[in-house]
Amino acid sequence: MVSLSELWAPILLASVLVFLASALMWMVLPFHRQDYRKLPDEPALADALRRQGALPGEYVFPCASDPGERKDPAFLKRMQEGPVGFLTLAKPGDVGMGKKLVTWFLHVVVVSIFVAYLAAHTLPPGTEYLQVFRVVGTAAILAYSGAVIPAGIWYSRPWGNVFRSALDGVVYGLLTAGTFGWLWPR
Repeated sequence: MVSLSELWAPILLASVLVFLASALMWMVLPFHRQDYRKLPDEPALADALRRQGALPGEYVFPCASDPGERKDPAFLKRMQEGPVGFLTLAKPGDVGMGKKLVTWFLHVVVVSIFVAYLAAHTLPPGTEYLQVFRVVGTAAILAYSGAVIPAGIWYSRPWGNVFRSALDGVVYGLLTAGTFGWLWPR
């Protein structure tokens, strides 16, 4: 069995590679530029939300206060007429990327640690590159891509956006797999 401490190099290198790949995919390549659209009258919506006193958090509209209200004709009419949506509001002034980038990197490290844990308990030292690649790649792709699918199912995230995010996860998983395969203890 391989100990987790023997995998610190692939954990860290895979984390750095995934972090850099995500920066490239989101900031340089045009891949995600159409994921978000501008509202027709953004200032009017922002004013309306301020007047409502909407706090940071997640909202759904129309929103039923209990399951029984979902059968109410007035609620059903609002659902039919629309708009129907999900809204996430961030804290005002929350424009800095530093905290988000650090948190994303920590997430990537945690994924790499869990993938390393799985690999360490399923693959012996000296396992061939391709077998390490298969096991680590499967786990990493599931970790990075599997979590984005429910956003399309439950929160009406456009399927194109879901597909692009899942494809990101495949790239991240393959980078992780290649790194672990290359640096697997002999």
